[in-house]
Amino acid sequence: MANHPEVQPKSPAPRRPLRFFLRWFLLGLAALWSFAALTLVAARWVDPPTTAVHMQRRLQAGIRHAPYHKRYEFVPLSQISPNFQHAVIAAEDARFYQHHGFDWHAMEIAAEDDVEGGRIRGGSTLTQQLVKNLFFGTGRSILRKGAEFTLVPVAELVLGKRRILELYLNVVEWGPGVYGAESACHYWYRTSARSIGREESARLAAILPSPLKRHPDRMNRYTGLILERMRQMGW
Repeated sequence: MANHPEVQPKSPAPRRPLRFFLRWFLLGLAALWSFAALTLVAARWVDPPTTAVHMQRRLQAGIRHAPYHKRYEFVPLSQISPNFQHAVIAAEDARFYQHHGFDWHAMEIAAEDDVEGGRIRGGSTLTQQLVKNLFFGTGRSILRKGAEFTLVPVAELVLGKRRILELYLNVVEWGPGVYGAESACHYWYRTSARSIGREESARLAAILPSPLKRHPDRMNRYTGLILERMRQMGW
């Protein structure tokens, strides 16, 4: 009778740590995206108590052991001067009421200006900037940009233009620890967002691309460009 070699039991398949990590990484991203989308839905009715930029600045101040005082007062759009609203739209997103979250024409112009070294403003819309402020802070990465691009249509769909403008004007950064139109008007001009004048509104809009480095009273050139654009837009 022939002897057969003893059959060895099969060893368990080796674990695949890369696939395991990738699976949980993607699940984590999906959970974070879902949370952000639900937050946008809630923001239709609930004013955000803070944003990613607010938290980022507080953390940076803590790391540097620097003093930090947050000025943030949310006010309805009806209490923000039309001058202020128009100046910000003219400065940051002139086609705000025409696009659906992305202004491809403005992106193309911004890319050309980057190449030619004549960039005045970026191609990001107010909706894109709102999403970035709420969830991503001021950092840049391909991953963040991809998430932003998927959340912008959600914001446009659930919030609508009026609420997007109201949220943006109230959460955006206007100086060291200064967030929102009301706080900006008090901080820079000792007045309210309801009472701010046309030129002062344009000066405040002019510092938005770099609010920690720019001073509204030194923004003569950009202020003039914004005022001219407002006139061209019939404001």
